[in-house]
Amino acid sequence: MSLDRVTLVALGGIELVRPGDDLAAHLAAALDCAGERVTASDVLVLAQKIVSKAEGRYVDLATVTPSPRAQALALETDKDPRLVELILEESRRVVRHRPGVLIVEHRLGFVMANAGIDRSNVDPGMGAEPVLLLPRDPDASAAELRRRLGARLGAAPAVIITDSFGRAWRRGTVGIALGAAGLPAMQDYRGRADLYGRALRVTETGFADEIAAAASLLMGQGDEGQPAVLVRGLAWADAEAPAQALVRPAGEDLFR
Repeated sequence: MSLDRVTLVALGGIELVRPGDDLAAHLAAALDCAGERVTASDVLVLAQKIVSKAEGRYVDLATVTPSPRAQALALETDKDPRLVELILEESRRVVRHRPGVLIVEHRLGFVMANAGIDRSNVDPGMGAEPVLLLPRDPDASAAELRRRLGARLGAAPAVIITDSFGRAWRRGTVGIALGAAGLPAMQDYRGRADLYGRALRVTETGFADEIAAAASLLMGQGDEGQPAVLVRGLAWADAEAPAQALVRPAGEDLFR
C-alpha cells in the first residue's frame, strides 16, 4: 500500500496528568483546542508517562526496602539500592550490568534499561522521592483509551503508547511502541513481490515502532510538554495486532 504524505500534529496544552485522571477527556480537550477531528484511520501516539501517571504508577523510593540482592547489584552498578529493588521487582531477569548500566528483561518481555523506571518529568508532589513505572499492561491501556476516545469523539483512532529505548546495535534512543490498539503493530511483507517481481522472504516491519519514532520527533525528551501526537494519512491492510507482537522471543534474540 503506497503512501505519499503523512501529517503529524503535536497536541499541546494538555494539563498535568494526575493519578485517576480521565486521560481520554484530557486528549479530547486537546484535540478540540487544536481544531482537530479524528477519524478511525488516524493514529494517536501518547507518551508512556501520561498513561503511567493517569494509572497511578508512582512509587516513593522512601518507602522501598532493598533486598540483599538489590544492595549487592547496586554496588556493582553504582545505583540507588532502592531503585535497583524496584527494577528487580519489575523484571524477569538481569541481562547485563556494569557501573552506571543495568539492562533487564522487563516482566512484559522488553529488554531495556532500568525496567523503564524514570525520575524525569515526574511530579515531585507524588512522594518524598517519587519514580514512575511503566503501565501495568500497555496494550490493554491502549485498547481502553481507544474505546473511551471512540465513545467521546464518535470515532476511535488507533492508539500507540510510546517510550524511548536504546538499541543493542546503535547509539541513541528512539521512540518505540510499548502498547498499541486499532492497527497492526507489525506488518508482514513475506510473499509480496519486490520491484523486480521477486517474492520477499523475511521482511517484517515494526509498523507501530516506526510511527512511534516519527511522533517522538515532536514529543521531544525534555520540557517540550507535547505528550500526544496525532498522525494522519497512514493506511494498513494487515489485521490488528498488539505491541506485544513486536517482542522478539528469547530463542530468536542473538543479543541475549
